[in-house]
Amino acid sequence: MKTTRYSTSRQKSCQPCSNAKAKCDRKATSCSRCTLRGLACTYSQASLSGGSQVSLEKTETRGSLVSVSGSLPLHGSTPEPNVAMSPTTQSSSLYLAGESTACIQPAGATSLDGLVSPASTNLADTSRSAHPRRHQVTSTHTTRGGGGSAAHVLDFSHVDLVCPINANDIQNRWLKPYVEVAVPGQTAKTLSPSITAFTYRILKSYAAVAVRGGGHSLPPFLHPVHVRHTLPNTPALSTCLSLIRSCEKPLPGSEGVLAEVLQREMNKLYEQYGHNTCDADDDDDDDDDDSAQLLAAFQAYLVYTLVLYYRLHVGRDAADHPFLRLQQAMMHLQKIACACSARGLVCSAEQDGHGGAQGARRPRWETWIVAETKRRTLYTMYLLDNMLTAKEGLPTFLGTELRGLPAPASKALWQASARDEWEKAYNLHVAEWPQTEGGGLCIDELWAVPADMDEAGLVERRRRVDQWLEGVDEFGTMMYAVTSCTHGG
Repeated sequence: MKTTRYSTSRQKSCQPCSNAKAKCDRKATSCSRCTLRGLACTYSQASLSGGSQVSLEKTETRGSLVSVSGSLPLHGSTPEPNVAMSPTTQSSSLYLAGESTACIQPAGATSLDGLVSPASTNLADTSRSAHPRRHQVTSTHTTRGGGGSAAHVLDFSHVDLVCPINANDIQNRWLKPYVEVAVPGQTAKTLSPSITAFTYRILKSYAAVAVRGGGHSLPPFLHPVHVRHTLPNTPALSTCLSLIRSCEKPLPGSEGVLAEVLQREMNKLYEQYGHNTCDADDDDDDDDDDSAQLLAAFQAYLVYTLVLYYRLHVGRDAADHPFLRLQQAMMHLQKIACACSARGLVCSAEQDGHGGAQGARRPRWETWIVAETKRRTLYTMYLLDNMLTAKEGLPTFLGTELRGLPAPASKALWQASARDEWEKAYNLHVAEWPQTEGGGLCIDELWAVPADMDEAGLVERRRRVDQWLEGVDEFGTMMYAVTSCTHGG
């Protein structure tokens, strides 16, 4: 049978240079560009006969190269060809890769163009030009740890969480400043102008980080590994991270149009998820997927609210009752937060009381990630609520409904990029915080010291807080700064 004219590849550049559309000097062992970047300088093989082809790429992580060949099914269902993959999804996948990642793309596709819808093509092109070193990633559902065994494959489809608090109190928080009669258990607090300004600037940075996108741009309440593995299956968050990119440098006069687009997406999220029950007793077959979609909707709605307020000035410079417009968004956000929290905020393995130094029950890494990112998202929402309320001159109240929830986890646990790395950090955490001594620090231990606490109790609390501060990341440091300056201790 006569071969076609281009049955043999005429590509002369190495594969990394070809992918980046960069000039290749084709040196004998490795071209200059690949040598400089530490890439595997490989050349494309002859095209496979037949209709479909899987391109091979090698991703260098931790000094080792892993290649994937053959036809590999994606984890879960294969995404539709016209599903829009945002540049944020692409960049997050690269920065957030813990171990080696298999990159799979359709035949003939030299970039993400084959999987990007026309609506997002311009965004993808802009992102590629801004980040020339970015590799092509179309699916990162499964990542294997050091040994490459099946035990290292991440699976977020089944997480075992419990909700130790009354989640219904979360959706009613917006009412507290307007209730004149004191509610039992409600504690007022005073936020100084300096703390309000500090919180304002911190949350402003979260909005800027989310809008900028790119490899290192994720707000600290979004877990890198979780985002990388679940984004293709959570359209609420993937759409959000794609849309807000247009808010980085909006054209003069376009802020109103962008705000309408974002608010339209927020309304869709509320219509879809804001009416979910806050009861956690439903044991339905689709509960795991529902919980994952709820978390994505919660995080997306919070990001939208931050971007509207800080980047598009909704609720700040608008003349049509700005606070009322933003307060409506906060009401909807708290309802979604209530439904999401009711699905669990703490790993059941940690809640069962088997966390002693000997024979401790360690939760799955995936379960711990979901629990921690949920709590961080919830704490960020409370900070935003406090800041907005204080700026309006309304009374602010302590989030007593969160009492007993764990404080933000250590940097070692949060930033672990592989299962074995996290397990080592968790084993050390259990040894340092044995259940027999109260377990890890709780968020209410950062609040005001109870009036009935004796001297010995105060010394022990300060010791625990000092121990917690030894390992916290930037998010935990920020939380301590806000609580310490507000409550003392």
